[in-house]
Amino acid sequence: METLRTLDRNAERWLLLTFYVMLVITMAVEVLRREIFAYSSIWGEEIVRYSFIYLAWIGAAAAVKERAHIRIDVIMHYLGPRPKALLYMFGDLVMMIVAVIALYWSWEAVHVSYKFGSVTHGLRISQVWFLMAVPSGFALMIWRLLQSLRRDFMSLKTGKPVYEGDTLFD
Repeated sequence: METLRTLDRNAERWLLLTFYVMLVITMAVEVLRREIFAYSSIWGEEIVRYSFIYLAWIGAAAAVKERAHIRIDVIMHYLGPRPKALLYMFGDLVMMIVAVIALYWSWEAVHVSYKFGSVTHGLRISQVWFLMAVPSGFALMIWRLLQSLRRDFMSLKTGKPVYEGDTLFD
């Protein structure tokens, strides 16, 4: 139980760290190879590209979890706890609808790639592994939106202030 709680709290951080380290190390190696040996590889560029794609989608899910997406929240300062919670819940529901539709269509792209056996140009491995970044990101976003809706509902029910996430500028 504690392991699941730790995983729930830190999954995005660990994944983001893994992909970021992979991106930085591969990019550094490729720059050195290009500058010192006048040679670069296709696989290095692909690793960097696909690591960045995974970073973006996992980062989007992490931003949903922390309510860190860019938003205009001027009106939120003038609302009480109940309307604020309802407005956040409405926003999460709209985002949920978009995420479910996007999950469906992104899964379709993965299915087509799997069906036809497409592979990457440099690594020559199944394109499915890299296309899975998008549906994985949306699935994780949906999970975090469900958690956010539950958290907001509990705040609404108990009358506690709704979780607003961290602000960029205070």
